[in-house]
Order: sequence, then structure tokens, then C-alpha cells
Amino acid sequence: MSQISSFQIDNYLPFMRDVVRCEQSLHELNLMWRIIESSAKMNCPLEAKSILPTMAATRDGFNRLEKELVLSLVQEKVATVFNEIGTKAKYVIDILVRNLYERTADVGFLATDRELCSFVAGVGGSVEDIRLRLRAYRSKYTVYDEIILLDVHGNVLVQINQETPIEGSLDPLIHETIASDDYVETYRHTDLRPNKDKALIYSKRMLHPDTGAVIGILCLCFNFVEEMAGIFQSHRDPSLRSVMLLLDQNQQVIETSDPRWIPVGAVVPVNHDAQSGLMIYGGREYLVATFKANGYQGYMGPDGWQGQVMTPVDIAFTGQETSALKSLDAKVARGLLSHAQSFCPPLYEVMTAASTIRRVVWNGQVMTVGQTGELFKLKTILDQISETGTRSNELFAQSINDLYETVLASRLQDSEFMSHLLVDLLDRNLYERSDDCRWWAVTPELRVALASGKVDVASVSRITEILNYINQLYTVYTRIFVYDKQGLIIASTNSVDENGSIIGTTIDDVTLNEVLSLRNEQQYYVSPFEPSSIYQDNPTYIYHAAIMSPDGADAVGGIGIVFDATPEFNAMLLGGIAENQSIKAFYVDRQAKIISSTDPFRPVGSTLDIDPDLLRLPNGKSASRIVIRDGHYCILGCSVSNGYREFKVTDGYKEDVIAVVYDAFGEVRNHFSSGNDSASIIRSDSTQSSDPEFATFFVDETLFALEAEIVLEALSASEISSVSIGSRSERVGVIAVQHDGKGHNYVWVYDLSYLLSGVPSVVDSNSQVIVIMCGQHKIGLLVGALHSVAQFNQTQISMTPLANDKRGNLIKWIIKANEGNLFIQCVDVDFLLRMLTNPFDPVKQQ
Repeated sequence: MSQISSFQIDNYLPFMRDVVRCEQSLHELNLMWRIIESSAKMNCPLEAKSILPTMAATRDGFNRLEKELVLSLVQEKVATVFNEIGTKAKYVIDILVRNLYERTADVGFLATDRELCSFVAGVGGSVEDIRLRLRAYRSKYTVYDEIILLDVHGNVLVQINQETPIEGSLDPLIHETIASDDYVETYRHTDLRPNKDKALIYSKRMLHPDTGAVIGILCLCFNFVEEMAGIFQSHRDPSLRSVMLLLDQNQQVIETSDPRWIPVGAVVPVNHDAQSGLMIYGGREYLVATFKANGYQGYMGPDGWQGQVMTPVDIAFTGQETSALKSLDAKVARGLLSHAQSFCPPLYEVMTAASTIRRVVWNGQVMTVGQTGELFKLKTILDQISETGTRSNELFAQSINDLYETVLASRLQDSEFMSHLLVDLLDRNLYERSDDCRWWAVTPELRVALASGKVDVASVSRITEILNYINQLYTVYTRIFVYDKQGLIIASTNSVDENGSIIGTTIDDVTLNEVLSLRNEQQYYVSPFEPSSIYQDNPTYIYHAAIMSPDGADAVGGIGIVFDATPEFNAMLLGGIAENQSIKAFYVDRQAKIISSTDPFRPVGSTLDIDPDLLRLPNGKSASRIVIRDGHYCILGCSVSNGYREFKVTDGYKEDVIAVVYDAFGEVRNHFSSGNDSASIIRSDSTQSSDPEFATFFVDETLFALEAEIVLEALSASEISSVSIGSRSERVGVIAVQHDGKGHNYVWVYDLSYLLSGVPSVVDSNSQVIVIMCGQHKIGLLVGALHSVAQFNQTQISMTPLANDKRGNLIKWIIKANEGNLFIQCVDVDFLLRMLTNPFDPVKQQ
């Protein structure tokens, strides 16, 4: 989505109550900083001279953050809505196009059906026999609500729907179809469907079975309204805050998820480029996302059709209360947040800006530590700085959490949408396979040949010819084969492979018994997803249907169609994730056995490591969560199949498949700079101005302190320059510091985390360098987020058990704050100096 400019914020801000509250709080704090600065200038200008530049920097930083934070919050919320409606708009058109692609194959195949062609040519079959045959086709391919055969003059020879009888047609599609070698796709009003405003018809000319002359036309009428209602129902917004539309090339609504909201025939604005501007329809402002079809197997769908979703701006940001962070382990949440720069740059920028202001406030408190005399007049000002700084930190933490929550909720939602699409694509695709096997099983030549009990060479040749023709049209199958009542395979496409010919081999007893027990042509059997010798020993589904005797009394054999599972399932997964390299997608069964995978390290047949609770989700349900996988933070989304039309719903077939997607966001970090914890407040028991003051900060997630009087300033860790000389692991580089206003000098920077635990720090937007005076030398300590500067009563400070050890210890004191509920470890700088200066590395810094 394109970025929102600052002047566009006003279009959205009135509808984001939580962002408005944040903006008001930021404005109030900004005003408070201005008042403090003005008070210092008026009441003690000389004493405040040293701190005024710091306060001015705070004010400037607040001005920038106020704009950046509000802009980022608005951008992410708008992006979340655009992602949602854009994803659904894309699904509307892509799912439809995949469905209609199957229709183009159907009409091409059925138009060559020998019985139908013989009837239209006037050389065989009765009207009732052909009507029964067409109804048998319709009973399997239930997406059609009418099938019509016409002669070349448009006279209706037979139709299956006798409730709306028609005698003939003058529609131009008659001549267009007769003149074309290919199918013709028509969507408009037609006299072929007089009871409909518009109809979607696939027509194909039919040829004489002997002479090849054009003799008539087959029309398959797609139940378009019912199909679109199903798509809308499956992928609609549960909160009903948006309307899903199918548009034509003129931006006119073809179908709508809510005709009371936006009716069929309405002309609406479109937004192909995902521009963030609002669009007006019917006097109301909308966020709009529009997508044209990507196409499927080269088929682009009806010319100019597009999917669109519209949501009014006044309700677009309501009903989105989420709890992604609350349900997430705190350490995982902070670890994932440390990768903000990669997965959400605006969030990273806000965190960096907030960290900068915290550092400025912290430095302001450090500057006047221990000052007496005239500078003591600053006490009131400093108290105000401390109080306002704490309030600022609390607001930063909450605002960052809000933005973080928005980003995570959006990604979790996206993962659910994606998994839902993937499992929907699978169900819709396999529905067609169940139709195909049953229809081809009723091919008259197959029934007659197998019923004879002894199939001769000529019959085998004719059966093979039929199977080859089918397989050329339906390339999703690697093999189509026919077997007799004993399970002996008598004919097959692609009959020879590296294992030899399958002709003369037999199918397994379990499959044969299941097929022969099928009682009618509506039933079918699907083998378990497991390796098969007739699929090069790879796992797949093989769809079987019984071939019944001509009188329909007994099963005389069967037909098997070998689904090309490896590339077909993989294509579904890659198409659903848009070939995004960071996302891995899977189809698994209820036991987590992998059916298809885009992860080369988790092949088909292996078991996916996934929470058993997700494997028990009910049919049609989705879930998402944040997990750790392969040492990375990932967002997981999964959805359980729910069938399509009668497939897996009422046809007796049960085979649950779960689509799972993982979106990786960065390596797991067990040690990182803590940021949001800096909002916690230290309540001191100090009552004397002479009580010691300590500068506090985080290393990893633990609070530490230094005697404030030795602290010179804090600088951003991003200013560290690495150097090649020296080999000490704890030394991470040098940083420039200003010396008495006389220009910059450099000091060594040491990683305090490494000195404390041997684990290197992870540098992120919260990381800081605290510059301290060690005797006559300055050094920098790499730490995490800064906290505050506070005074403590001597009774709150106690020695650690190892403090009297002759060898010494890096942690000499423990400060018990907040009535003993908060422990702060105090670094012994003398011991630190001895660690680092043995001998001390001379650096020209004076």
C-alpha cells in the first residue's frame, strides 16, 4: 500500500478513537515540556544554562515524535484494512477464474460425447435418453443449472430444465459458436435463459461422429449466482464491515455480497493501484481495493472482470479489538519486537524516536547530579523533568505496544486468510476430480465392453483411444485406466513407465472391493494418500468409480484416475502464497502427515511439528498464532477443509486436510535490549538531598545501576564505529564524545552484557552507550534501554555476598526499590576498571 502523507491523516484520524487519544496525550506532554523549558528560562536562566540545550532537544524530539507516531499509527491501521480488503478482493476474482477454467474444459469434452453427437446428427438416441444422459452429467457437475443441445439454426433439441421450456434461440452466440473452433464464453441476457436477467454460458460446436461436419451446439449454463454467493459466504468479513463485489470492465457490479448495500448494476469507483485515498459512492466515503485476475493455466476469465471490496471509512476501524500481545509470551514478544526494523519499519522508527527522547531526558537528569549551591535552584525543574519523563516513557511504551499490536493482529489475520484460501482451492479442485471419475465411468463404450465379460483387442484399442482423448483435455491426471471385475487393468493412458507397463497388472484387493461395492453411478471411492506404483511410487489420491452394466444392475469393472498430486498441490500452495520466499506452506492430514510442502526440508510424507490442538480444529475453522520454528519467530495460520458443494459434505467422502502457513520474521533472540520495560516507575525512599543518586538502565531484561556522579552522558549505540585493531571480545568499537566543548574525541566501548554473562548484546533501536569516567580515563559501556536517574536511601542499598571477596565482583551492591519488590544490581566501577585495564589500553582521549 502506498504511504499516507501527513495531509491525508485528517481523512482517517476522526475514525480512530485510540489514535486520537494518543495524539492528545502527546500534545499535552509536548506542552508540558515547553512549560518546563520556559520556567527554567524565567526562574533560573543562569543555573539552567547547561541543561537548556538538552531541554530544547527534548522539545524538538517531541515535535518530531508527535508527528511520526501519529502518522505511523494511522498508516498501520489503514494498511491493515487495505491488506484485508485487498486480499479478499483478490480471492473473489482468483477463485472464480479457477472455477471457470474447469468449465472451459468441461464444454470442450462434453461437446465431443459420442452419444450426444449422434443424437444431434440424427443418427441415434431419443430425446428422453439424451435428457437422462445430460441430467446424469448435471447430477455430478452440480455447478450447472441448465444444459441445452441446439441444431445449427438455433432450434432446441433437448434441455434438462423443463420448468422453463424454450423452442429455439436467435442469440448471436449461435453463429459465433458455429464459426469457432474453440469454446465461446457469454455473459449477458439471452433468450436461452429467459427467466434470468443475465446468464453465463459456455458453448461449443458439435461435429458429426462420422463426417466431421458441424451439426449443432452444446450450451453449459453455469449456476453463476449460486457460485458467487458461496464465495461471498466463505470469505466475507464476519463483522459485516465491508461489501464484496464482482465488477465488469465498465466498473458495473455483476454480483454483490449485499444487494441492500450496493446493488447489482451499480457503477462504483475502483482502486487498482492500492492508493490510500478515500473514494465516494452514494455520498459515503470508502476504502476500496480492486484486483483483476492473475489468470490460471493461461485462462484470464471473462474479459475485464475484477474483484473488489469496499468498506466505509466511518466503520473501517471499529470492531478490531485484538489481544495478540496479551496471549504472547513476554520474552517472545520482546524478541520479535527486536526485529521491528525488518518486519515493520514505521514501528522501528517510532521506537528509535522514543528511545532518543528517553536518552535526552536521562542525560538532562545526569547533568546536574550532585550539584549544589546556585544550581540547587534547578531542583524543582529537575523534579518536573523526572516526573514528565516518566509520563513520557509510559506513553511511549503504550503507543509502541498499540502499534505493535496492530501490526501483529494484521499479520495473524493475513495468515488465516491465506490458509483459508489454500484449503478452499484444494477442496474446489478435488471436487472436480470426484465429478470426472464418475462421469467417465458412464461412458457407454466402457460399459458395453466390460459387460461382455471378454474384452477383445478392438475393444481395448477403442477404450484406450477414449482414455487418451480425455487425458489430453484433462492434464491434471498422469494416468487414466480401466480394469475389469477381477481388478485386471486392461487399458490405460501413459501405460509404460520405468516400472514397466501397468497393462495386465491388478489393483489392490481393498480398492477393488470398495469399487465393486459401489451401488450407483453417483458414488465413488478415493484411495488413501499414500505412495502408489502407478504414480512412480509417490503419494497421491486415485479416484475410482464403478463401471456399471448397461442396465445399471451390476458393477462390471472400474475406472481409476491418477491425480498428479505433486505438481498440482505444489502449484496451489505457491499460488496461494504468491511465491513469497519468507512463507512456507503445507497441506497436512489430521495426523500432521505432510501431503504437500513448499519447504524442501519437510518433504511429503514426513510429519509436521504442529500443536495437536490445531489438528483438532473443527471443519471450516481457522486459527493463527505466533510460534518459534527452526530458530525463527513465525506467524502460523491454519484452516481445516470444509468441502465444496456436496463434496466432503453430503457425498459420504471424508478426508480432512489442513492448510498451514508459516511466515518467518527473524531469528530467535534470547538476549536483547529491553525497551518497553523502561516505563516501570522506581519509587524511592530517599529523604535527604545527600542520598546517593544512581543512573539506571537495562542489560537484556535486567535492571542495573551506576553511581550517577561518574556518568558523563549516554549516546545512541548506532554511533559506535567498529575497529579492526585489538582482539578482546568484550570490546565492540569506539564512539565519539565531546570534551569540554572542544570537539570530538574517541573512547573504547565495552559490551557490559558480555562482561556480566559472556553473552554478547544484540544491538537494536533501544541500545545505548553510557560514557563514564574511570579514574583519568573515559570508557563507554554498551547497554540496553535507559531507565531513569533516582536517589536511594542508604538503607535500601546492601552489599552482595561476594562483595568482600578478595577477588572482587562486578556487582557490588543490590538496591532494593519499591518496598523490596524491585531489585537493581549496581556495577562496581573500580572492579570494572581492573578488568579492563590490566594494563589499560591507552587511547588518546584527553
